[in-house]
Amino acid sequence: MKTYDVVILTDQKHAYPKSVDDYTKNVLAEDALVINALGKLGLKTIRLAWNDPDFDWSTTKSVLFRTTWDYFDDFAKFSEWLNYAAKVTTLINSERLIRWNIDKHYLQDLNINGVHIAETLFVEQGNSKTLKTLHHETGWNETVLKPCVSGAARHTYRLNTENIADHEAIFKSLIAQEAMMLQPFQHKIVTEGEVSMMVFNGVFTHAILKRAKAGDFRVQDDFGGSIQDYAPTDKEIEFAINTVNACNELPIYARVDIFNDNNGNIALAELELVEPELWFRNHPQAALILAEAIKEKISTLSFRT
Repeated sequence: MKTYDVVILTDQKHAYPKSVDDYTKNVLAEDALVINALGKLGLKTIRLAWNDPDFDWSTTKSVLFRTTWDYFDDFAKFSEWLNYAAKVTTLINSERLIRWNIDKHYLQDLNINGVHIAETLFVEQGNSKTLKTLHHETGWNETVLKPCVSGAARHTYRLNTENIADHEAIFKSLIAQEAMMLQPFQHKIVTEGEVSMMVFNGVFTHAILKRAKAGDFRVQDDFGGSIQDYAPTDKEIEFAINTVNACNELPIYARVDIFNDNNGNIALAELELVEPELWFRNHPQAALILAEAIKEKISTLSFRT
């Protein structure tokens, strides 16, 4: 029989931390809440880096993506591992959802399915247009540029008419290697923040308000952003649930990041289905809700001995 019910996935840094700072403490505390919740339901778990060279992935019923935050550093290796793991175990979320969600072109699909997103121009790999030309064609004066496959605000730049020229070289280098996306700068993210809505198996559990530090526009704590508990409106909860229902397959876990756009409408910033921070430490009961969804999922599967 399978040795484990669930392997909780992290990265090398957090699987075997050489030092434990506050950031790492949060990661360990979050994973502990999930492990305890799974244990209460009788599920045998282990916590490993996704690229652990010694583990036999066929010996677990499922793997749960939690803090695989280095996958975009070596995406080719991660993609190869993902392809293998999907053949020998059950991925949570599924391989189909993960591959779709890794590339932010998914925003186009959700928009087609009725989810409001910010105006977005996708600039495909190999495009020869300059930033100056793209801004002229769109009529946008203040924008944010970022890769379609990214994380932790990697190569995310705030542009305006005064600094576009300074970013032409890095843009030329990036677009030769990967697709990029350009969006009008959203001023309300700076003044109001961005809300992360946690949804498990279609059920909303809790929300977090993220704010950028003074003088910045990035809400990630990597860049000094702060968080606080948030009580969402019924309209915001409905938006989050509608967003996960707009996927081709219902995610077992999702973080729906929303904001008020420049026109005052709720818009989707990102739908995180791969390795989002879910702030279980702010709402521990959500870990049990996730665990129950996982147990329900694997109970429907048949396994090779």
